[in-house]
Amino acid sequence: MPAHDSSVSDAAAGVSGLSAAPVRQVLSDSVYEGIKAMVMDHEIAPGARVGIEALARTLNVSPTPVREALARLEADGLVVKRSLSGYRATELLTRQGVEELFEMRLLLEPRAAALAARHADESQLDAIEGILEAMQAHPGPAGTYAAYRDFAALDQRFHDAIAEAAHRPLLADAVERLHAHLHVFRLRSLQSEGDPTLAEHGRVVRAILRRRAERAAEAMAEHLTRSLERQLGRFERS
Repeated sequence: MPAHDSSVSDAAAGVSGLSAAPVRQVLSDSVYEGIKAMVMDHEIAPGARVGIEALARTLNVSPTPVREALARLEADGLVVKRSLSGYRATELLTRQGVEELFEMRLLLEPRAAALAARHADESQLDAIEGILEAMQAHPGPAGTYAAYRDFAALDQRFHDAIAEAAHRPLLADAVERLHAHLHVFRLRSLQSEGDPTLAEHGRVVRAILRRRAERAAEAMAEHLTRSLERQLGRFERS
């Protein structure tokens, strides 16, 4: 049985003292994370059919939590549901798709950073700084999805928190929607331990904390531009 199977069994076994609803939620979350790891690490190949019954047997669960997990993964953009053919893992973004995604991010996120520098309240500044500190405690983007899952989640929260601190709900919503597409990179060759993401984030945070709107926008643009360069470098190496 694959390594992630045990997490499903452990999750279910460790909650015997809880009511049925929490037990079911823990199991549902575990199945979701298990299938997500399979998609992110290409155990389920891009474009491949995702069989509900086969996954249920692999994870040693009933089909119900698998269906629930696939519905969540569809919302994440990691699987697509087609009439008569069921679920399939989404295809990877092409080079053009990556460039278009970052083009949109560069239009929105530097502006969000500038507005956050002007309008963020103290609790939002504390939250942004706290996310950066939390990222420093987690392994960076290298290895399997399980190894960098927490770092990736915090990275998305970091960008979303800055957009929320801009106090522009439509802008924050657009930024959050763009980040949902980041999952479809799912590339095998991830950054090394020397990845500069944290240093780039730090420059953004310092500018926001100092209420330097123009510098915050510049730092965010620099971060996204360099991130795009790193992503495109993977296409050249593959």
